[in-house]
Amino acid sequence: MLTKLTLFFLFITSAISFAQVSGIITDKNGEPLPYVNIYLQGSYVGTTSNDFGTYEIDLPKKESYQLVFQFLGYKTLTKKVAKNELPLTLNVILEEESISLETVVLSSSEDPAYRIIRKTIAQRKENLNRITAFTADFYSRGLWRVKDMPEKIMGQEVGDMEGALDSTRTGVIYLSETISEIAYQHPNDFREIVKASLVSGNDNGFSFNSARQSNFSFYENTIDLNAPIVSPISVNALNYYKYKLDGVFYEGSKLINKIIVTPKRPKDRIWEGVIYIVEDDWQLYGVNLSTTGAAIQVPMITKLDFKQNFKYDEKKNAWIKISQTIDFGFAFFGVKGDGRFIANYSNYDFKPTFEKNDFSNEVLSFMPKANKKDSVYWKEYRPVPLSIEELKDYVKKDSIQTLRKSKSYLDSIDNKSNKFGFMDPLLGYSFQNSYKKYKFSYEGPLTNINYNTVQGWNSKVGLSYNKWYDDNRTVWLTTKLNATYGIIEDRLRFNGIIAKRFNYKNKLTFQIDGGSKVKQFNNDEPISPMINAISTLFFERNYMKLYELNYGRLAYSQEIVNGFKLTAATAYENRKPLYNAADWVFIPNSGVSYTSNNPLNPSDFENAAIIDHDVFKTFIKADIVFGQKYISFPDGKFNLTDSKFPQVTFRFENGIGISESKYSFSQLSAKVYQNLSLGNKGTLTYNLKAGTFINGENISFVDFQHFNGNQTRVGTASIYDNVFNLLPYYELSTNKNYFEGHLEHDFKGWVLGKIPGINQLNFNLIAGAHFLSTGNNKPYSELSIGIDNLGFGKYRVLRLDYVRSFYNGSDYGAIIFGLKFLDLLGVN
Repeated sequence: MLTKLTLFFLFITSAISFAQVSGIITDKNGEPLPYVNIYLQGSYVGTTSNDFGTYEIDLPKKESYQLVFQFLGYKTLTKKVAKNELPLTLNVILEEESISLETVVLSSSEDPAYRIIRKTIAQRKENLNRITAFTADFYSRGLWRVKDMPEKIMGQEVGDMEGALDSTRTGVIYLSETISEIAYQHPNDFREIVKASLVSGNDNGFSFNSARQSNFSFYENTIDLNAPIVSPISVNALNYYKYKLDGVFYEGSKLINKIIVTPKRPKDRIWEGVIYIVEDDWQLYGVNLSTTGAAIQVPMITKLDFKQNFKYDEKKNAWIKISQTIDFGFAFFGVKGDGRFIANYSNYDFKPTFEKNDFSNEVLSFMPKANKKDSVYWKEYRPVPLSIEELKDYVKKDSIQTLRKSKSYLDSIDNKSNKFGFMDPLLGYSFQNSYKKYKFSYEGPLTNINYNTVQGWNSKVGLSYNKWYDDNRTVWLTTKLNATYGIIEDRLRFNGIIAKRFNYKNKLTFQIDGGSKVKQFNNDEPISPMINAISTLFFERNYMKLYELNYGRLAYSQEIVNGFKLTAATAYENRKPLYNAADWVFIPNSGVSYTSNNPLNPSDFENAAIIDHDVFKTFIKADIVFGQKYISFPDGKFNLTDSKFPQVTFRFENGIGISESKYSFSQLSAKVYQNLSLGNKGTLTYNLKAGTFINGENISFVDFQHFNGNQTRVGTASIYDNVFNLLPYYELSTNKNYFEGHLEHDFKGWVLGKIPGINQLNFNLIAGAHFLSTGNNKPYSELSIGIDNLGFGKYRVLRLDYVRSFYNGSDYGAIIFGLKFLDLLGVN
């Protein structure tokens, strides 16, 4: 156990070992000032102070400099540093800025702030495009801490979170740093190369606080923080905000306006706080704004504060961002905490020379051994000193990291979690060897009890073995054997799978699976076993239609090049018909009775939709994402989602009838999908599909193109972009040409947030349209209007929609109750 004296010594040496100028910045009362900007006058060599006002800065050459100290709300101070004084301890006291309205011409009709805001809005686009290219150095540090962490969450033990928690269940659960080089070229080219990455307690980890994720510009109309938040200087900001000029002050010869920003409607997607605007330049000098978890629709967030500081560049006539601080608080399931992400920009070059191939879809990469830099490197190149809390966390977690990777420690943890419980034979059990990186699991029958009219009460048990080859479990081998049993049909079926991923760069994966199982005719399985069991037992509506599949399959998938993924599979399939064998019900319904298991004719209990037959099937699928951005790690690749371009899928499926040649067919299909951000107006999602059959006149009903219907009046998806909520499950299944289209617009508060009273509820208006055209049938369509983000307190996992369908000259309407939490739990 390190003593306080040892920690203090380490803290001091870490702060001064390499710094030529260092010190503490306080106000006149001696209170330390965190995240003050310090830079050399006339340059972009600079840093910021830490939580306790401590700073350090390295000078390019041993000569005299003017050192500038800048902090929002305080007078900018310049100190001369003579070369014969180096190394120098320079403690600084900053005075609060004198804000005055004496030189401002006031109007009785309108606050002067509105003139300033209109001028700034008029120059918004020019400010966005003012810098056409640059390179810079970037530093970021992120910290999450929790307080009074419960020992269990939802019945699951939390533990000490890899040594993060002390005896009071309080501590830092995440601490990381990034040093990188960034480059930008107008309009959209961006590149970041991480030179050093450090994660407390994980010498193999990579920090996720990057320049790309920290790139927030209030010159944009909206800032996307899960939901788009309207900027106080956006083109339509006057519809959302009220402004008040609090006063003015000078930064050199520049007049700075301090403007208080308040929302017109508190439940809009808005900010609140202070912005500083430079007179005549109409650019930002600083930002100190806050928003809420309700605004960004992440209820667990209790606060979210943004601070940005800018420095004037005479050559570019531009105010350049040099630092950013994001503070946040959170609370959920009894867990409370807070955190901070800081970003520091330095050494700008606005006349970089770029080669033709300097920019690509790779927006972030890590240099070799970026996560292996030692403490000497970090002491030399870390621009913002560590706080005592941060230093203590590094020392503590690094000291126990070796222990926690040791066989004896991992075995002790496994021995605790591997204990066999009384109910484990019924609920399930896992045995893990963390040191050798494998896990055996048993899935108990009580976790999979369901009911359908073919099998009656049925359940499943499973045995699995998982082996991983790296600490992040990105390369793995998995095997699983399942056994299912239906009481009424008295039939035991087995199926299994073996799959291996060979790497995390192109994610080459092979899979072998086979056996016997009961399957829905629609391979997408649109009705979950749980929902079907409830519908069957309580309402006597057995919507799930099943057949028996005996099969063996070989599958392969791989990203061939960036943005192009290929999936292929070949399989032998034996399909057998199944019939109703159970008619039990909890609540008999005199007006309703069970239908047969024949989806083509639900009233026919004697004949099935298929006969026993065999087919050899193959399919090839190509997924294409245009302009796909990605992050490169030394041993992997992570693809980023981008709403600017759609995802296109092409699929070819072929079946060869083995038992009868009439079952041979081919199908060509394509899909276009996009989730498009429309700024503060919400998100538009569309999903378009089309296909055609070749020689498909007499094929098995299993091979028809089925469409995801819904007769339960319960929605289980977060977005209805692949379902017709009033369409009977198999009414329009086809073996001919088809076109399917889904469109849903989530307004994200753009409409309801403007209605007094309703805007206090933080609901979202959602509108949808769905269309289906098949073969010789008339078109089917649905229109819907709904409310999303329903729930209680922080738990907003419900939605409610009114849907009206139009088909064959008639229309029908119904309410759909959306249980989005089922999607989160994988029950859909």
